[in-house]
Amino acid sequence: MSEDDDMVWQEATANVRKLKQANRIQEKPQKKVRLKNETQEISVLKNFHHEPDLGTTADIDKQTLRRFKREEFGVEASLDLHGFTSDQAFDAVHRFIFSSFCQGKRAVLIVTGKGLPHPEQDIFEARGVLKQSVPEWLKSEELSPMILTFIHPSAKLGGSGALYILLRRKR
Repeated sequence: MSEDDDMVWQEATANVRKLKQANRIQEKPQKKVRLKNETQEISVLKNFHHEPDLGTTADIDKQTLRRFKREEFGVEASLDLHGFTSDQAFDAVHRFIFSSFCQGKRAVLIVTGKGLPHPEQDIFEARGVLKQSVPEWLKSEELSPMILTFIHPSAKLGGSGALYILLRRKR
């Protein structure tokens, strides 16, 4: 940083003070999902937290897992994120998973695409912003209680450019 940058930084942060411990928020707010100007709470699942990872199978019985890996659950809904910006995709994924769960769907598909290579990027480097971001979004506190697991499906459903997701049953 140059001296000018340092002076600007000092000037900008001159009035910033650390909050006292008593002024900090101690409790976590209840989970709320915003959907079409309505705020709906996921009260049934608020105490359940689980972090699905690509291919994790901790909460699934063997027969369901076998059927899921063979793609025997028909894709009941799909979301294609081609052409979406990261912010648009984030909102779309959250709305899609929440509405699919509320409608009682079990298997859904999100097409992220494989990503385009950047001219200055190494050909072996990971690419595709949405391909990397969507699995992280699926592990968020808002979505993970609705998801059992997710994997990359076979080539006929999109291969590594898609995510095949098994949702929990809504009981």
